[in-house]
Parts: sequence; C-alpha cells; structure tokens
Amino acid sequence: MSEIATQIPVSELIPMLIAIRDRNWERFKEVEKQFVTQHGVEVWEDFFAFRLKPALDPESDRWLLVQWCSKGFTVKDVV
Repeated sequence: MSEIATQIPVSELIPMLIAIRDRNWERFKEVEKQFVTQHGVEVWEDFFAFRLKPALDPESDRWLLVQWCSKGFTVKDVV
C-alpha cells in the first residue's frame, strides 16, 4: 500500500461505509469520485483494496460486487 493511502484519515472512509450500509450506489459513486478527484486513481486503488474492502462484512462486500457487475454481468453466488 502506498504511503499516501495510509495517511488518508478514517473520516474519508466513513461516508463510503455509510453509502454501502444504506445500499446507496449513487452516493457511493459520488463519494468515490470525490476521493479520486482529490487523491488520484492509484491512491484510490490502494485505499479500496487495503482499507475499505477489508472493513466490509460479507453481505456488504457481495452487494458492492453485484453493483459493479450489474452492467452486463450477473453474479449469482459469491462465496
């Protein structure tokens, strides 16, 4: 993980977790876009992989995957 990604305050993680908890895809995309605009795509990739995704419970993780894949892919069961 990049050093910059480790220095992102937890306060930037909270709106993403709230959007996921509320199952609000549009809000999640909005917060994600703000993050990328401020920090860049590479930092987002690290932040997502090492801080956001590990914080998700299995149901929320599956919901997020389904949202990403809903544009042409069907997710029937994610183990």
